[in-house]
Amino acid sequence: MTRPVTGRLSVPFVDLGAQQDEIADEVEVGLKEVFAQASFIGGPAVAEFEQAYARFLGAGHCVGVANGTDALELALRAAGVRAGGEVILPANTFIATAEAVSRIGALPVPVDIDPEYLLIDPDRVAEAVTARTQAIMPVHLFGQTAFVERLAPIAAASGAVIVEDAAQSQGASRHGRFAGTLGLAAGTSFYPGKNLGAAGDAGAVVTNDDDVAARVRMLGAHGSERKYQHDTVGMNSRLDTIQAVVLNAKLRRLAMWNERRRKAAARYTELLADLPGVELPRTAPGNADVWHLYVIRVPDRDRVLAALNAAGIGAGIHYPVPVHLSGAYRGMGRGPGSFPVAERAARGILSLPMFPHISEVQQQYVVDHLRAASGRP
Repeated sequence: MTRPVTGRLSVPFVDLGAQQDEIADEVEVGLKEVFAQASFIGGPAVAEFEQAYARFLGAGHCVGVANGTDALELALRAAGVRAGGEVILPANTFIATAEAVSRIGALPVPVDIDPEYLLIDPDRVAEAVTARTQAIMPVHLFGQTAFVERLAPIAAASGAVIVEDAAQSQGASRHGRFAGTLGLAAGTSFYPGKNLGAAGDAGAVVTNDDDVAARVRMLGAHGSERKYQHDTVGMNSRLDTIQAVVLNAKLRRLAMWNERRRKAAARYTELLADLPGVELPRTAPGNADVWHLYVIRVPDRDRVLAALNAAGIGAGIHYPVPVHLSGAYRGMGRGPGSFPVAERAARGILSLPMFPHISEVQQQYVVDHLRAASGRP
């Protein structure tokens, strides 16, 4: 049995400094090239990253954009989702998933989740389809991959497209296929805390469809394929060259860092296996998870979280308020009790510190204090 850690430690939720230390030399060289060439918009670094990330996923195209929310909006627009249409998505997701739908004048339609993995429930999706359904948007939550193969026949029967929210799943796969390559298109985020994170905001749309890729690139460039010729109303959303330099360096390490996350997740699971009352995450059959988050469920969650934070442990909650109960979407008429599985999960989930460089000592410290807070030394 591992010995308890004595003394006080500080365990951040994510340690971006350790990642930066590992890539610092490469980034310095890359930034010098950017400034030497004055290639501040577009340029070789952006093209290099787009091609490399597409190869990493086995996708036909990667189009870099300014952030993950833009990526979702552009993916939806390029996939043909229009104002007045409906997009089905899980109730337990970050607000950006629904925001991207609203920003194009479509209607987000939340549905409940499965109780075991907390992923969008295909049975609930089937019940929510109407004549106005234009897209189904599974969210690959916590580093898992949603059950897209069960959503595909539902989408086909209704004439809807599948647009994935792959913001938390860079490198995750299902039945050997990477998240982000399972639907018509996917939006992903390179927010700094993601498995593949930039040094600021950044995102991308991934697709195997040539026309979708071309449309995303046009829409993200003010609706223009050629300078000063604007055929449709677009937006200004492009991957910053400096962020591309950082992403290129991190992408070369992503597979290794994801493997470290898997080992850290296995270590947590071993250390917590005998703790009553705590529900641990599991990997769904067919999935290779990348553990963007290690999410447990505990009784009296808020008290446990406060105790961990008081001990210097950066635990958190993802996400405490389901979309339908947020102030922004209160008007959709879905009050408490509408999606009981998502609402019950929101009251009990707790994200423990998880990052590639987390040490065994740090994890033991987290577990020691979780045991203490749970009344189980």
